[in-house]
Amino acid sequence: MSQFYNPKKSRGLFNPLSDAPFKISRSKIDLFLNCPRCFYLDTRLGVGRPPGFPFNLNSAVDKLLKKEFDIHRADQTPHPLMKAYGIKAVPFAHKMMDTWRENFKGVQYLHEETNLLVTGAVDDVWINPEKELIVVDYKATSKEASPTLDAPWQIGYKRQAEVYQWLLRQNGFKVSDMAYFVYCNGKTDREAFDGKLEFDVVILPYEGKAHWIDTELFKIKELLLGDEIPRAGDDCDYCHYRAAAGEVE
Repeated sequence: MSQFYNPKKSRGLFNPLSDAPFKISRSKIDLFLNCPRCFYLDTRLGVGRPPGFPFNLNSAVDKLLKKEFDIHRADQTPHPLMKAYGIKAVPFAHKMMDTWRENFKGVQYLHEETNLLVTGAVDDVWINPEKELIVVDYKATSKEASPTLDAPWQIGYKRQAEVYQWLLRQNGFKVSDMAYFVYCNGKTDREAFDGKLEFDVVILPYEGKAHWIDTELFKIKELLLGDEIPRAGDDCDYCHYRAAAGEVE
């Protein structure tokens, strides 16, 4: 039996007969937008996509950045990167900060019209002099060119920030439309490794537009209530592979 399908699995699956709120993460919303078919197979039928490899180096960068910004959170001082980019803000100090960052918890809001409990774990939140919260996400890569947000696949990054902005607003906070990506780019032009990897760190601004989220939540709920497996996303490599394999088998 495949590890991706468990016929006895019920936890985490949508049950159309249940009145309980159904938890849906930021990443599941993105899965729905990328491929409704994969989303339905995963969330309604319990057949998930094969898991990707863990990005342990990225996780290490995230953890170290959080420690670094937490020093300034405790002192309520701007990080040097904020000063370098002219960002008038300090890391936001709040009793829920650790919970907001925790996977499978994060910032949560019950969308009453659909009974969907939307969740998303932020990397960081800053606050500006206007008392607006600023969503911040940490990213790590290694490439010759300076990082940007221009690649088509980075739409997922932008949606991610917008869901976090939406969640914080639903929780009663005043939130800036401007989000920031702290992007760490591993340097490959050094003469030797010498047991360490150095990074150039840049901050990329992004003006979020979260107006789409309510509409998509209604679409998600409608899909989950149905009994018909939807069509695949146009660019879904997983569905294309399954279809091609099925033809030759």
